[in-house]
Amino acid sequence: MTDPRVLMVYPRFNPDSFWNYQATCEVTGAKYSAAPLGLITVAAMLPAGWPVRLVNRNTEELTPADLAWADMVMTGGMLPQQGDTLNVIALAHEAGKPVVVGGTDVSSSPHVYEAADFRVIGEAEGIIGGFISAWLAGETRGDFKAEVFPDVTTSPVPRFDLLKFEQYMHVGVQASRGCPFTCEFCNVIELNGRTPRVKSAEQVLRELTALYDLGYRGHVDFVDDNMIGNRRAIKPLLSALAAWLEQHDYPFEFSTEASINLADDDELLRLMKRANFFAVFVGIETPDIAALLGAGKRQNTRRDIVASIHKLYRAGLFVNAGFIIGFDAERDRMAEPMIACIEDSAIPIAMVGLLYALPNTQLWRRLTAEGRLHADSDLVGGNEVADQCTSGLNFDTTRPRMDMIDDYRTVLRRIYEPRAFFARSARVTQMLDVSGHRVNRPLRTLLRDLRSFARITWRTGVLDCRSRGPYWRALGDCLLHNPRAARIMVSFAALYLHFGPYARFLDARMATEMGRVTVGSRPARAAAGALKATKTPVPVSG
Repeated sequence: MTDPRVLMVYPRFNPDSFWNYQATCEVTGAKYSAAPLGLITVAAMLPAGWPVRLVNRNTEELTPADLAWADMVMTGGMLPQQGDTLNVIALAHEAGKPVVVGGTDVSSSPHVYEAADFRVIGEAEGIIGGFISAWLAGETRGDFKAEVFPDVTTSPVPRFDLLKFEQYMHVGVQASRGCPFTCEFCNVIELNGRTPRVKSAEQVLRELTALYDLGYRGHVDFVDDNMIGNRRAIKPLLSALAAWLEQHDYPFEFSTEASINLADDDELLRLMKRANFFAVFVGIETPDIAALLGAGKRQNTRRDIVASIHKLYRAGLFVNAGFIIGFDAERDRMAEPMIACIEDSAIPIAMVGLLYALPNTQLWRRLTAEGRLHADSDLVGGNEVADQCTSGLNFDTTRPRMDMIDDYRTVLRRIYEPRAFFARSARVTQMLDVSGHRVNRPLRTLLRDLRSFARITWRTGVLDCRSRGPYWRALGDCLLHNPRAARIMVSFAALYLHFGPYARFLDARMATEMGRVTVGSRPARAAAGALKATKTPVPVSG
């Protein structure tokens, strides 16, 4: 038997998703925000002799020639990719190619993917060997399910060589999986467990060295579920990372996701600064203590959120944050408290979403037991759900749905109004300690950055009459008070090119949604099905 040719296909996200950063990508010369780390990690687990190609449908077309070349297709992803994953399966079968499907949505809802020939359910490290053996034995169908969370120190260096770096704003690596907390709405603890598993420092440095040797420079995102979930293990890694950066003359700058208790550990903050971390995503969710307690997010109730965020700024980390409207225990109206939290914290980029019960989470199971979960909430079918920004509340709510959507619209309008957005950005750059932060870029990257700055300034500071004045005031304020943070200020402006129009898009979409919703806590069946009615059809062609 000849070695099979493996075509890895990363499905499309909905173009209306919060996460696509389409306008920001355009001005920075990229095609998509992040590279598909999961698929290239699986590629590294395949036998060395198997030829592998990667097609990312967010950046390029899947062609008949691609499918003709392949002996098998590997695909899969998250819930917002479900619709296109099913499209890819259909396209592969039309071409007579067997399909292997995996990823978080398959692990959460394997029944959705019965059309696939092989299903990999759970983390691949523990089960990919079983699939390889089955394939070599001539089997044509099968399920391979992880019974335990695998040891991540066995995970190989991802196949970064399969990526076209110029297509992405940044690439990712992973140091750990899992999170120690018990948030009811989160699927991380279901998929990756509550005991964070951490790679060795040597392992992470091998991955960074592989990126370095391939010529990549710039932004690397640690895509950990919660990078500080195991602080004892992560601190030696950060020390090793700082030493590696110094030895290699600072080719990378890093971002990650972490819980708010990061602000409690001064040693950890110092280590992250030495290791050239410049940004962190934090799940704040809501300023409502009762809602946090009801959702199991007690770690956010034990501190002053605003003071914690400001401490992160002073440690050199600017904060992106997640917020949610729709918790059972939240107060009658949430718009003003949430806006106040965002403004007082000076968080420029706030992902504000409507609560979505993800498949097989604690929230999903509770709502099912209470008879409140809408039917087929994990089934997208031939349509594609965007994310919790454009779709949400897939259950009967405890307070009027109309009020929740109205709160959502109010928050979006207010925080992404240009004056408010750039005022927060200016405040961040005043607080942000960027001393010691450095990244050495080659000439080609510097030239691309200059072109990006010109495009950003032209679109934000010249063409757009709404953002023109706020942009120049914020940039001028930054240059006056903290000129070393000017690059961060320009990055905020680039992100505004996505978030400003996106907030207006969501506002209009939610206005339409409100027209479908009846007043009261338990909407009519037509309103309960509004989520499906607003989904965007997925093109069938490659």
